[in-house]
Amino acid sequence: MATGALTPTAQDVTESLLEFPDNFLLIDLCGEYDRNLTTIENSLGVQILRRGNQLAVIGEEAPRRDAVDVLRALYSRLEAGRSLDPGDIDRELRMGPASGAGPDDQIELFKGETARVEIKTRKKLVEPRTDAQKAYVKSLFDHELAFGIGPAGTGKTYLAVAVGVNMLISGHVDKIILSRPAVEAGEKLGYLPGDMKDKVDPYMQPLYDALNDFLPGKQAAKMMEEKVIEIAPLAFMRGRTLSNAFVVLDEAQNATTMQMKMFLTRLGEGSRMVITGDRTQIDLPRGVNSGLWDAERLLKNIPKISFNYFTSKDVVRHPLVAAIIEAYEADEPQ
Repeated sequence: MATGALTPTAQDVTESLLEFPDNFLLIDLCGEYDRNLTTIENSLGVQILRRGNQLAVIGEEAPRRDAVDVLRALYSRLEAGRSLDPGDIDRELRMGPASGAGPDDQIELFKGETARVEIKTRKKLVEPRTDAQKAYVKSLFDHELAFGIGPAGTGKTYLAVAVGVNMLISGHVDKIILSRPAVEAGEKLGYLPGDMKDKVDPYMQPLYDALNDFLPGKQAAKMMEEKVIEIAPLAFMRGRTLSNAFVVLDEAQNATTMQMKMFLTRLGEGSRMVITGDRTQIDLPRGVNSGLWDAERLLKNIPKISFNYFTSKDVVRHPLVAAIIEAYEADEPQ
């Protein structure tokens, strides 16, 4: 049965009533201690009351209508047999309900602006949570070279790795190469204990974390052992031609101009390359230009290269992260 019909009451025009036929799904929709409803209430400025298998949404017309749309979209998701976590609620609140895509739909189903975007990986289905993320994911599939530029927490690297895993398991590329500049930010590499791998791995850890979100641990370890997946510092890219690979350069603001040129010219036949970075977090020595800034300046007019930008509104970490970024941006000299 489809999602319950919306029935405005005649007595009170500030209330909209939704009826849900499956009480078990309604429990999942509301969440533990009705926390999902509380999230929607706080975000949209409405009140949601539970009455048996009905939810009454109370508030002004526009936010009330938005809350109804969000509740119906989330219930439809549960009806399709899919899970519901805080990220799903956040996405619906930010982007609004999309056309109902089934669980097997993939990124290739871009059909208009309202189409749902999904990235299949071995462990989870990944969905962009903001319009900027959605446009970014589309550009990763549409362009051989794409840039993602914006503050921390906007999903630039996470989504790039998800797309890379999707393209690897679907046979579009033969390998994934993830790289970062190993820039010393307050602590010298030589003073860290262990061999070169031990010294470099802390810089690469965010890439390992993203990868482990999309592939089972044993499978990821086997792929790395067989060099199907490589995680390496930027300096190790020199002299290579990267063919039939999905290549990600993370923290690109810490690459020098020469390193960036070196990396960009590694692009080989059948490969995709993604460059991600945050121009506000440059750790290069004073007087050394960021390769990300130079690449943006020099390549912005090349049609087949995509530049995608994020702001604090696209932060999908803890809400305080967005507030912190906005505070720092407001304090910057004009």
